[in-house]
Amino acid sequence: MLSDKLGHRLDSYLYPPFKKIFGERGNPNLFTLLGFFSTLVASWLILKGCWVSAGLAILFSGLFDLLDGVIARNLGKATIFGSFFDSVMDRYSDLLLLMAVAIFYLKNENPSLVILTFAVAIGVALIPYVRAKAESLQISCHVGLMERAERIVLLALGSLLNWMEPILWILAILTHFTVLHRIYYIWKKLRNNNEP
Repeated sequence: MLSDKLGHRLDSYLYPPFKKIFGERGNPNLFTLLGFFSTLVASWLILKGCWVSAGLAILFSGLFDLLDGVIARNLGKATIFGSFFDSVMDRYSDLLLLMAVAIFYLKNENPSLVILTFAVAIGVALIPYVRAKAESLQISCHVGLMERAERIVLLALGSLLNWMEPILWILAILTHFTVLHRIYYIWKKLRNNNEP
């Protein structure tokens, strides 16, 4: 939703400072990896209970995730592999963060929050899966509230403001609502195409 509304509008803000520093050199896949490594740092900080630092690292990972697309588009380096690689690294990043949160609550003997975190992880994994499955049926599926940008912003806020428990509840509800919304949307599309 956020990414759909913003689209490529941020390119004009993000690319000029990048160009000023790096010129016309840049590998989008490198920035994808930097985003993933920022997530690894954030996960380690969560395990240590350093929530504010973890929140900042999550924001950095989100920034790198924006930059890889900006660089690919503006330097003419967008490739099918780059898009595939970015998606795979995003899934790793999402689930590693949630695994770190679950381990933190497990270590602190809070089983209800461990279960809640797993509920979020299931929703987070299913959202892109449903979209990918829809695309295999030649149906574009970008509907729903909780795409990756929204999830990253919420997780960062939860870390920075020490609101992780309410944020997990919001994510648990809205990720599964997004999955159900997408299922309904695809069913409707197929029905309109006279699919039995």
